[in-house]
Amino acid sequence: MKKAVISILLAVAFLTACGKSGGSMDHSSHGETSGTTNNAAMDHSGMTIEAGSNQAVNVQAQFKLSSDKTMPKKDTTIMIHIQDKNGKPIDEFDTVHEKQMHFIIVSKDLSFFNHIHPDYKGNGEFTVTTQFPTAGEFKMIADITPTGMGAMNKSQWISVQGESPAQKSIEPDAVLTKVVDGKVVTLSIDHLMADMELNLNFNIKDAQTKQPVTDLQPYLGAVGHVVILTQDAENYLHVHPIDEKVSGPDAKFMTTFPHSGVYKIWGQFQQNDKVFTVPFVVKVP
Repeated sequence: MKKAVISILLAVAFLTACGKSGGSMDHSSHGETSGTTNNAAMDHSGMTIEAGSNQAVNVQAQFKLSSDKTMPKKDTTIMIHIQDKNGKPIDEFDTVHEKQMHFIIVSKDLSFFNHIHPDYKGNGEFTVTTQFPTAGEFKMIADITPTGMGAMNKSQWISVQGESPAQKSIEPDAVLTKVVDGKVVTLSIDHLMADMELNLNFNIKDAQTKQPVTDLQPYLGAVGHVVILTQDAENYLHVHPIDEKVSGPDAKFMTTFPHSGVYKIWGQFQQNDKVFTVPFVVKVP
């Protein structure tokens, strides 16, 4: 894989009508957020394609949920219809890292993160059944590559019924080391600056023995995947590793933070057939 910036910038204009106060939304009437959902895309060999080859504006997504009143901790089926600007289904999608769609769900305070993969039913329709952990607002992001059109993302906010829990503060981590599932993971960033290529390195050790982990398994065809969001979830990056074939203890990525601010980073890796997710929060000058 070429050593190049691998980032997808999601420039979102919010739909003010998507989430009704304390209640449900009209799942049948809202599709993608207004405007293009990304201004930079990539071919997944690692090269950046400016403005998604200008094709993102020609694609729209309609998100429909199985219930008008989505409840927490209940199975909810989400249907995503991918269409062209005239409403005609787009039916061919490239398989990127083993999937035709990567689907990200985050809570408004970014304390909840889910990376799942809807099934493609044909005729532009993807479906997935999942659960939302609590009431409140959640953002859904569909990461797709319509054949011949470049990678792009479509998103929408939804409201889950019930009394929302208190929002958790999104504070930068003082130390970029976390213990997750028996692993000690340290994130190193060579120079934390906006609008500049930088390296992210995840070093993984066994929490008990302190020995380097060298038996990471491929997760979706690579040593790991990284998803990054600004604290308001307006900017989204999905980053793939510089060297997909390594197995630890280091997993290196390259990206560019589009502007100053607070970002949350989720690194995802697999060992012993189990995926583990490591979150970090950084403040980019």
